[in-house]
Amino acid sequence: MQYFVFCQSDLVIERTPDGYAIPTEPPTEPKPWTTVMDVDDVKAYRIDAPLTDTTRYVMCPLRQSYYKLAEADYLKAGKCHELLYWDQNTKYCGVCGGMMHFDTPISKKCEHCGKEIWPQLATAVIVLIHKDDEVLLVRANNFRHDFYGLVAGFVETGETLEEAVYREVLEEVGLHITNLRYFGSQPWPYPCGLMVGFTADYDYGKIHLQRSELNKGAWFRRDNLPNIPEKLSIARRLIDAWLEGDEK
Repeated sequence: MQYFVFCQSDLVIERTPDGYAIPTEPPTEPKPWTTVMDVDDVKAYRIDAPLTDTTRYVMCPLRQSYYKLAEADYLKAGKCHELLYWDQNTKYCGVCGGMMHFDTPISKKCEHCGKEIWPQLATAVIVLIHKDDEVLLVRANNFRHDFYGLVAGFVETGETLEEAVYREVLEEVGLHITNLRYFGSQPWPYPCGLMVGFTADYDYGKIHLQRSELNKGAWFRRDNLPNIPEKLSIARRLIDAWLEGDEK
């Protein structure tokens, strides 16, 4: 049995002779009032304070655990984090204010009115835009480090994924695109997203940045790339596929 234990967005991981792993026994016992979730074949719960008085366990930000854990464990940690976040934010019914209780491992029901809820995903699109031998890279205002990524944004109510891509590109950089192609998707548990990736070709227009979202944007060739996103993201997968000539 694996135990995915979080303090906010930090995951408890165990030191091993070969590196790090998910604990196979509780690193600390949950409190009597703690919700312990059964997620597939593992346990997941939150603790109120980080573990600091041990050399056996390490607190690791969920993003950074990608570089320390096996990919399957990183993905499972992301799912556990999303479900714990959902549980934390759905204690009361949005209809009548009654207490919500688990009805199945991934659904809740209100004790008063019977309202049923399931975890919700925030779906976003992301796109790599080609112009001859260049691609468009942008720097968002909320990036913590000096790297460039891709145009991205959330899908709005009533939109298709494709409509969201066209709208986001026009809103954020003022460009029209064509030949939109699906690339792949990725769970994004920060805190509960799904990223859907596309590639597209430049059609017409001049770059005009939406300053409330972006502060830099330009066309780049393979030999003059700026700093690009980390390996864990679908943005990097899109860029790497272009670099390797392996796009779908």
